[in-house]
Amino acid sequence: MTFVKKNWAGVAVCLLISIPSYFLGKLLPVVGGPVFAILIGMAAAIFVKGKFRDYINAGVTFTSKKILQYAVVLLGFGLNLMSIVEVGGQSLPIIISTISTSLIISFVLCKALKMPSKISTLIGVGSSICGGSAIAATAPVIDADDEEIAQSISVIFLFNIVAALVFPTLGMALGLSNEGFALFAGTAVNDTSSVTAAASSWDGMHPGANTLDSATIVKLTRTLAIIPITLCLAFYRTQKAKKSGGESGKVSLKKIFPFFIIFFVLASVITTVCVSLGVPSEAFSPLKELSKFLIIMAMAAIGLNTNLVRLVKSGAKPILMGLCCWVGIAGVSLLMQYVMGIW
Repeated sequence: MTFVKKNWAGVAVCLLISIPSYFLGKLLPVVGGPVFAILIGMAAAIFVKGKFRDYINAGVTFTSKKILQYAVVLLGFGLNLMSIVEVGGQSLPIIISTISTSLIISFVLCKALKMPSKISTLIGVGSSICGGSAIAATAPVIDADDEEIAQSISVIFLFNIVAALVFPTLGMALGLSNEGFALFAGTAVNDTSSVTAAASSWDGMHPGANTLDSATIVKLTRTLAIIPITLCLAFYRTQKAKKSGGESGKVSLKKIFPFFIIFFVLASVITTVCVSLGVPSEAFSPLKELSKFLIIMAMAAIGLNTNLVRLVKSGAKPILMGLCCWVGIAGVSLLMQYVMGIW
């Protein structure tokens, strides 16, 4: 009862913001519910002050931290490892190349621009893997704060919109085949919603092309990289904490290691096993949808905890990093297609 009394008000406020954000995301999938939630949350934060802010603070923090972790665990039920690897095998060299490119660019620019390492990691991972979902999975692992998460999501959103609008026309100008554009959209566009938007636009320009299914499969294959990336970051953080613990090395793994990632992997394994035994993948759709809604709730909480003025003032360097990652990924995707003889 103490837990409920402490958190219910903040959770309720996040829920109130997330419901319209969820439906707005359905109406405008190229923007997406998480972005609407952050924007509404940041706008509401301007007016949420004083005693009311103190009253909801615990619940908002719980939503941005714990509910985000629960959402990531449920996200694992959307990953059928076997079918994605089988169908998306052709795209693996391109996916590995683009992910490596983005992570290298973000690492180099982090040093060159003297940016905080956590926001650099979030932008690099979000650009290279699957936008908001990758950021949601990575943020708790590296203990990123709400403003870092909000800034990263905002940067990814900006280039999602540009890609969804520009890539179909760019693909036509470059003379990409239907297969080539599916690979291009699936490997060079950040977020799943924007991948589907770009592929749908291409199909509208090329009746019967059916690039939407292929681009989505490539994107889902790319999403699998969340697992090794987050596990590597988790072990890196754990080892770093052990070293900083001094000679005694007394560091609590329970406090440091993000065990929710293990549950996320377990969820994807359960999905894979069940589907291989004949359970239809649609059976996991409610859990996938619940995961999306909980991510929207967490983004609403992050918006409420974000200082909009400070976010705008510090936005130039993250946007530059996002641009460089985005251009690098798009260039490498096209180059790999050319080398592999697909283009």
